[in-house]
Amino acid sequence: MFSRFHALFPLLLLLVLSIRTYKCDSSSSSFSFSSFSSSSSQTLVLPLKTRITPTDHQPTDKLHFHHNVTLTVTLTVGTPPQNISMVIDTGSELSWLRCNRSSNPNPVNNFDPTRSSSYSPIPCSSPTCRTRTRDFLIPASCDSDKLCHATLSYADASSSEGNLAAEIFHFGNSTNDSNLIFGCMGSVSGSDPEEDTKTTGLLGMNRGSLSFISQMGFPKFSYCISGTDDFPGFLLLGDSNFTWLTPLNYTPLIRISTPLPYFDRVAYTVQLTGIKVNGKLLPIPKSVLVPDHTGAGQTMVDSGTQFTFLLGPVYTALRSDFLNQTSGILTVYEDQDFVFQGTMDLCYRISPFRIRTGILHRLPTVSLVFEGAEIAVSGQPLLYRVPHLTAGNDSVYCFTFGNSDLMGMEAYVIGHHHQQNMWIEFDLQRSRIGLAPVQCDVSGQRLGIGS
Repeated sequence: MFSRFHALFPLLLLLVLSIRTYKCDSSSSSFSFSSFSSSSSQTLVLPLKTRITPTDHQPTDKLHFHHNVTLTVTLTVGTPPQNISMVIDTGSELSWLRCNRSSNPNPVNNFDPTRSSSYSPIPCSSPTCRTRTRDFLIPASCDSDKLCHATLSYADASSSEGNLAAEIFHFGNSTNDSNLIFGCMGSVSGSDPEEDTKTTGLLGMNRGSLSFISQMGFPKFSYCISGTDDFPGFLLLGDSNFTWLTPLNYTPLIRISTPLPYFDRVAYTVQLTGIKVNGKLLPIPKSVLVPDHTGAGQTMVDSGTQFTFLLGPVYTALRSDFLNQTSGILTVYEDQDFVFQGTMDLCYRISPFRIRTGILHRLPTVSLVFEGAEIAVSGQPLLYRVPHLTAGNDSVYCFTFGNSDLMGMEAYVIGHHHQQNMWIEFDLQRSRIGLAPVQCDVSGQRLGIGS
C-alpha cells in the first residue's frame, strides 16, 4: 500500500540483486545483471533509502491515515536515462511513475516521456490492456487517444491515474536493461498536495502479471529491515541459499481462484492462526481469522504499509490484553477522542527519562502466529512516538497495531514496522513465505554490504 513521502534525510538501505539471467514479459528481451564480488555470491547492489513523512505540525484529535516511513529505490528510466525514485511495495501490482511533459530539461520528481526515444504507450486494443489488467481494482479503460488508461487507488485515500506504457528501466551499472510495462501517471493525488508533488513513483512487487517481480521472472526475493539509522536493511532479488542464514520457517501462500469482492488474489496472503501476548494465545475464534464467503478477512504481508492492522474483534482482544499487561508499567494517555492516524486508539504518556532507562524492554511480546511460522514483536517496535504531541513533560506513544475497521478495510495487514530484524523470503516457485529472526546489520555484513 502506498502513501505520500518526502526525503527528510537519506538513510542508506541496500538492494542486492543475485546474478542471473531472466526473461521479461513477451515484448522484452533477455537481460542479465552485471556483478561484483561479495562474501556470498556475485551480486549487483543498488542503493535504497527510507523516506520519512512528518505528520501535521499541530496535533489533531484524529490524524488522517498515512505512513511516516516508506522504503524507496533510485533507478534510471528511459533513453537517455532519467533519475527517478520508487517506493518498494509488495502490496501493489502495477509499477508507475509520475509523468510530466515539461519544457524543464530536468523536471523534479517526474519522468518526461517526450524526452525518451524508447517510451512506447500501450494501445487499449492490445492483449496487455485487455487481459493482463484483470486484477486491477478499477478496470482499465480506453482514453480519447485509444490508449490503455489505468486508475489506481490506495487505502490512505491517495490515487494515481494515467496510461500504460513500455519503457527501459536501468539497474545499476548493467549494460543490458529491461523493457517493462508501467503506468505513466499524469495525475497523483492525496490529502496533502505539497507532499503529492514530491511523489515520484511506485515499484509494484505483488504476484500480479504486471508487477515488477512477475515481469522480471524472479523465482524468489527476500528483505531484512533492521529499523536502525546506520543500516536500515536490504532487499535481495533471487535465491538466498546462504550457509550462514538461520533456517527459515515457512508458511504457505493462500490462493483463491474464484474472484471475491474483498479478496486481493495477487497479494501475498498467509493464514493468521492466532495472536499470543507473552506466549499465551488470546481467546480468538478461528472463524474470524479465516476469509469469509466475500473474501473479507485475508491476511496480507505488505512492505508498503508501515504498521499492522487487525479486524475489529481481533484488534479489541489484543488491545484489551496489552492494556491489562501494561497497567503497572505505562500510563495511558487520557484523551478519549485521540486516535493516532485514525486507526490507533491505545496511547501512553512516557517521559524521556523512562525511555532512556529501558521501559520499552519491559513490555509484553506480541506474536503473530501463522501456519508453520510466527513473527514476534517486542520492545521498541510495539510503540510509536506521535510527532509534535506532548502531555506535560511526557511524549505520547501509541500501540503500533491499528483497527482495520477504522480504515474501512476488510483485511489483516502485516506492515514493515513489525517485520524488523526478520529475514522474510517470498518463494514464488513453491508458493510460500519463509521467516526467521536475524540481526539485519550482521546479515548485511555477511553479504558484504554492512558496515
